[in-house]
Amino acid sequence: MAEAMTLEAFEEASELVSKVTSETKLVYSEYFSEQTGNKVYFKPENMQYTGAYKVRGAYYKISTLTEEEKERGLIAASAGNHAQGVAYAAKLAGAKATIVMPNTTPLIKINRTRGYGANVVLYGDVFDEALHHAFELAEQNGYTFIHPFDDLNVATGQGTIAMEIIKELPTVDYILVPIGGGGLCSGVSTLAKLLNPKIKVIGVEPSGAACMKESLKEGHVVELPAIDTIADGTAVKRLVKSCSHTYRKM
Repeated sequence: MAEAMTLEAFEEASELVSKVTSETKLVYSEYFSEQTGNKVYFKPENMQYTGAYKVRGAYYKISTLTEEEKERGLIAASAGNHAQGVAYAAKLAGAKATIVMPNTTPLIKINRTRGYGANVVLYGDVFDEALHHAFELAEQNGYTFIHPFDDLNVATGQGTIAMEIIKELPTVDYILVPIGGGGLCSGVSTLAKLLNPKIKVIGVEPSGAACMKESLKEGHVVELPAIDTIADGTAVKRLVKSCSHTYRKM
C-alpha cells in the first residue's frame, strides 16, 4: 500500500472503496441555494449500505492489514457509524470484529452492527469512555485496533469523498465537513487541497462538543472536560492527533 495522505494513496483508496460503496450523486438544494445566494449541494452519504461514509475508511484500513493482523481479530470503538462500517468491512474480509459502543448508542445502530456479524460490547456513557475500554481489550486479547479517526489510512479512505465531489463538480469553491474526531475533515481537506489548492474547506462541529475550536484556540490538541450535544456521531471530547496538522492548511 502507498503511504497514506498522498495523492497516490487517495487514488488507490478511491478505487478500492468503490467496490463497497454506493454512488452518492450530489443533490442540489433549491432552498439553501436561495437562502444563501449560492449554489448549494449535499452529498447524501447516509444512503450508503451501512448508513454513513464510515465504511470508506474502515474498508480501506482493513485492506492495508496483513493476514496475521486480520487473523488476530479486529476491534473498534464507535457511537454507531464507524461500528457498522468496521463490522461490514470485517465481514467482507473474513475477519472477526469486536465493537465497543457507549451505553447511550441508539438500539438500531447496535442491532445493525450485530447484524453484520460483529460482537458488540456496551461500555461507558460517551464515546471516549468506550474508546478507552476498547484499547484495554485490544491489549488484553491482541486484537488489531481500527481507530474511527486517528489513523492516516482511515482518514485517507474517508477523503475519497472529496475525489467524487470534485469529479462531479469541478468548479466547487467551498466544501463544508462535519467534525467529530476529525478523520473525515483531515482526509477531505488534504485531498481537496492536493487537487485544487483554491478550494476552501470549512469544518463544522456542535457548539457543545467544540474540541476542534478549542484545540485551534490553544494551539495544540486539547480534551474537553464534558460534551453536550444530541449529535452522537460528533460527540467527541478529543479530536484526531495524527492528522491535526492538516487543519491549519484548510
